[in-house]
Amino acid sequence: MHIREIIDNHKISFSFEFFPPKTEKSSEALFQNIIELVNLKPAYVSVTYGAGGSTRDLTHDLIVKIQNQTNLTVVSHLTCVGSTVEEIHSILTRYSENRIENIMALRGDPPAGSNRFIKTEGGFEYASELVEYVKKHFPSMGIGVAGYPEGHPETPNRIKEMDNLKRKVDAGADYICTQLFFDNNDFYDFCERCDIAGIKIPIIAGIMPVTSIKGMNRMAELALGTKIPAKLQRAIARAEDDSYVERVGIHWATQQVHELIDNNVKGIHFYTLNQSRATRDIYTSLGISNSMSLNR
Repeated sequence: MHIREIIDNHKISFSFEFFPPKTEKSSEALFQNIIELVNLKPAYVSVTYGAGGSTRDLTHDLIVKIQNQTNLTVVSHLTCVGSTVEEIHSILTRYSENRIENIMALRGDPPAGSNRFIKTEGGFEYASELVEYVKKHFPSMGIGVAGYPEGHPETPNRIKEMDNLKRKVDAGADYICTQLFFDNNDFYDFCERCDIAGIKIPIIAGIMPVTSIKGMNRMAELALGTKIPAKLQRAIARAEDDSYVERVGIHWATQQVHELIDNNVKGIHFYTLNQSRATRDIYTSLGISNSMSLNR
C-alpha cells in the first residue's frame, strides 16, 4: 500500500525509521529489533540508505527481507549519492519485482570527509530529478521526500529552500517527512511556509528522543545543525547518568507528540536509532500501544 493511501485513510499514522546495517550480523540483529516492533502495528517502517558498496547491498537485502518475511509496509531510502542512473534503475527494478511500493527520494549527504555534495558522473544532482525519474519509469511507486523544519543546512535562504522543496513536490512527491526537531514551533512554522508556497501534500513530523549525552552532542554536531532547546538542555544537565537522560528524552518526545496530535499532525515518524525500547516507552506513555494508527 502506498504511504499516501495510509495517510489519507487515517487521522494520524505512526512509523519507525532504522539506519542501514554494516555487517551481516548487525543486519540480523536489526531485523530482530524490527520484529519486536511489529506488535505495535506501525503504519510503515523505513530503512535509510547506505550509499557505499556492501552497506548499500545490505540495505537492499534488508528491505526485501522485511517485505517478504513480515506484514509490514516498508519504505526504502534512495539517494543520488554514489549511484548512476542505471544503478538506480536496477535497484528500483529489484524493488518492483519484490512488490516494494514506496521509496524516500533524497539527494543524500556529502560523503565522509567532504562538506559538499558532488554529483556522480551519470547520476542525478538533485532529489527533484530522482523523483521525476521514478515517477516516469516506475509510476506505481509511492514517493516521499524530506523537509527541514529548522532549515536546510546548505540553503540559509528560507524562501529559496521552499522553492527547492516545491520542485520535488511538483516532480511527483506524494508526501513530506521532516528531519528531526525538538521545538514544535519550528514544525508549525515549516507547515505554514509550505502552505504559502503552494505545497499541499501531507507532512509527517520526524521525532527522535535523546537517549544519552553522547547522542545529544552528536545531534548538535550534525551538518543538519539540530537545535537543542535550552529547556531540554537544562533538564538533561540535571540528569545523573544516561539512564536519567533517556527518561528526560522520552518524556520530552512524548510531550512533543501529544501536542502534535492535538494540532492534527498527519503522522509521526520515529527515528529509532535501531533500538525498540525508547519507542515502546513513548507508545506506552501515549496510550497507543498495539495500535497502528488512530482512525478517522
